[in-house]
Amino acid sequence: MKAFHTICRHLRGSKGFSVEPALCVGFSTSSYLCGRKKKMNPYEEVDQEKYSDLVQSVLSFRGQAQTPESLFEEDALLYGPVSKCKPPQQDEEARVTGNWFPLFNPERSLKPDATSDATIPLKIPLQRSKIPSVTRVLQQTMTSEQIFYLERWKQRMILELGEEGFAEYTTNIFLQGKRFHEALESILSPQGNLKERDESLLESGYIESIQHILKDVSGVRALESAVQHETLKYVGLLDCVAEYQGKLCVIDWKTSEKPKPFIRNTFDNPLQVVAYVGAVNHDAHYGFQVQCGLIVVAYKDGSPAHPHFMDTKLCSQYWAKWLLRLEEYTKKEKKQNIQKLE
Repeated sequence: MKAFHTICRHLRGSKGFSVEPALCVGFSTSSYLCGRKKKMNPYEEVDQEKYSDLVQSVLSFRGQAQTPESLFEEDALLYGPVSKCKPPQQDEEARVTGNWFPLFNPERSLKPDATSDATIPLKIPLQRSKIPSVTRVLQQTMTSEQIFYLERWKQRMILELGEEGFAEYTTNIFLQGKRFHEALESILSPQGNLKERDESLLESGYIESIQHILKDVSGVRALESAVQHETLKYVGLLDCVAEYQGKLCVIDWKTSEKPKPFIRNTFDNPLQVVAYVGAVNHDAHYGFQVQCGLIVVAYKDGSPAHPHFMDTKLCSQYWAKWLLRLEEYTKKEKKQNIQKLE
């Protein structure tokens, strides 16, 4: 290195020769980089002009703001509609209730009591008591899956309507159901005077929806009447007891905004019907026995209602399930009472 500086000094001293320091000196220990062509990126070989519109549309895409409708569609895509979701199979047939009681009363005839006036339907008022109602038993024994889907439906509606809108919606549904039952009572009651009936009730879409069902209903025995199972200790308010196509049934009138063409779409309604059937058959106020049930789902737009007939065999199957729910309710109540005492 010293020799190099010595040479530089001699050269500076020589005339006609000058040496300027280089600003940057680069060294390479390999000749690989020299003379080798840069490798072509495969993406650069694509005809970019040909696909420029596609690239620009992808790069410029912006997601749209989500709406309640889009959320519902996404929810349905991910989880599927509620009505099509099947609950996990349970061995209900294998379970035997500890409070088994027959659905039908062996001491009561299938024929109506000759002393009772069949032309005047029974209308027994529901008295307040500590005995649980059928509705309460079913509500308190819903499965976790039923609770989940009910809560999900509620959240969907609140998302779409808001808290106040949802409260107003539920109030309107209740009022519509009440007016529907009032109209039915007016139609089916023999004491009703056509001139005194509220025509606005009779002109509703729900009444139009059930016209083909009413043609097969006759021999009304009870309307909006209370029942009590004197042994199993539960009460309820049934809609109607009448003959449907010649068979005496407990009839439950329901309203719906969605089609329910199959009995499985009615959720716990069959359990409610058989609970009333069993109560009628063991209530001293009723001098007849019922062996069938009927669920009628009416629609606001007037489209034909769906009737779900429950024969003796089907009623017996649902009766076994109802007894299990009633037993579960009783156990829950006992457990809660023990916890209160502690």
